[in-house]
Amino acid sequence: MPNQQPFELVDRDWGAVLDQAVAADHAELRIICPFIKRGTAERLLRAGLPRAIEVLTRFNLGDFCDGVSDLSALRLLLENGAHVKGIRNLHAKLYLFGQTRAIVTSANLTDAAMRRNHEFGFVAGDITIIQRCREYFDGLWPRAGALLSSEQLASWELQIESCRAQGAGPASRSGLSDQGTDLGLDAPASDSAPFAALTGQAFIKFFGEGHNRAERELSIFEELEGSGSHWACTYPRGKRPRQVKDEDVMFMARMVRKPNDYLVYGRAIGMPHQPGRDDATAEDIRMREWKDRWPHYIRVHHAEFIAGTLGNGVSLNRLMDTLRSDSFARTQAHAAAGVGNTDPRASLKQQAAVKLSPQGYAWLQREFEAALSRHGRLPENDLACLDWPAPTDAGSMEASSLT
Repeated sequence: MPNQQPFELVDRDWGAVLDQAVAADHAELRIICPFIKRGTAERLLRAGLPRAIEVLTRFNLGDFCDGVSDLSALRLLLENGAHVKGIRNLHAKLYLFGQTRAIVTSANLTDAAMRRNHEFGFVAGDITIIQRCREYFDGLWPRAGALLSSEQLASWELQIESCRAQGAGPASRSGLSDQGTDLGLDAPASDSAPFAALTGQAFIKFFGEGHNRAERELSIFEELEGSGSHWACTYPRGKRPRQVKDEDVMFMARMVRKPNDYLVYGRAIGMPHQPGRDDATAEDIRMREWKDRWPHYIRVHHAEFIAGTLGNGVSLNRLMDTLRSDSFARTQAHAAAGVGNTDPRASLKQQAAVKLSPQGYAWLQREFEAALSRHGRLPENDLACLDWPAPTDAGSMEASSLT
C-alpha cells in the first residue's frame, strides 16, 4: 500500500489506496474515469469530502443501461457539489488529490476494479509528476463541453428506465446515444458485464405448471414466443411480486418432463414491480390468454438465452443435489437456525419463484456460463424477431385495479 514515498507502483487494494489518498488531502479532487459505480463513489466521499470536485467521465447512455456505470453515481456527485463533464470514448484513469498526490491506474471507480480485477498503476507524490498530470486534466476540461445538470441527468434516468422496461431489446436500445463531447478518442471495452458479480439478490422464476410440463426438445426460441420471458417474468393474479429490486438477477426455468426437472434456459436483470406499468394489458392477454391468470410482471432487461433446445439448459435438480439446503436463501436460513424446512425440493412447491442463496447463485452462474460455452447464445437476430413491449410513460402510470 502506498505511503509517503514520491513514487510507488501498486497492483492491489485500490479501494484502500484511494481512501488513503482522499483522507490525506481532500482540498480538491479531480477525476478522469470512464465508468463510475454508486457504491464506489460513496466510499470515496466517505473517506473525506473534498471542497471542490471535478469529474471527467463518459456519458454513453448504453453504458448506464448496461449497468457498467451508474447515473446514480453521477447524481451523488452532483449532490455533493461536483462539476461533471462527459467525453465520448474516454479511456484514461487519473485521480488528483489537491497538490499532493496523483494516481494513474487501469482501475475505474467500480467495485470490480477496486476489489477483484488485476489492475496496475502508480501513486506519485513527486511535484513534477503531479504538475504534469494536472496539465493533462487542464487540457481536457475546457474541451469537454458543458457541465452536467440535474435536469439533464433526470432526462437520462427516464430514458434508461424506459429502455429497461422494454427489455433493453434491439429497438429500445437504438435510441440510447452517447451524450459525451467527441474529442476523437477510440472506444474502450466495457469494464464489466451485467452478470459479472451479484450485488443484490438472485431468483429463479419458473414457467409452466405441473400439468403442462414441456418437452426437452422444445426450442428455447419457441419457449420465448410462448412465455414472453425475454422481457417479463409473470406472477399469478392477487400475488404481486414485491421482493425484486433494481439490478437483481432473474434466471428463467421451464418445468420439463421425462424426467421431471426445472431447466434454466435464460437470465436477465430485474426491475421492481410498479402497479399499472407492470400489469398485463388487454392486448397482452389477447396475445397470451394465460396472462389473465398471471397478470403481474417483473420486467427484465439485458436478457440472454442458451441457444438450441430446453435440453441444453441447466438442471435445477442437479443444483439441489449438489448444494442441498444451501441451494436457496430460505432453506439455508432454516438450516442455520435449526428450525423449519431444509429440503430444497419441498420449498419449490406452489412457488412462482425462489430466491437463491449466494452459493446457489455462484453455482448457477458457473453452470450457465458453461452451457453458453457449449451451446452458444440465442442470436440477437432471433431475439429481434420476438414481440417487445411498447415504450412506457413513467409520468402517466396509474395503479392497476388488479389485486
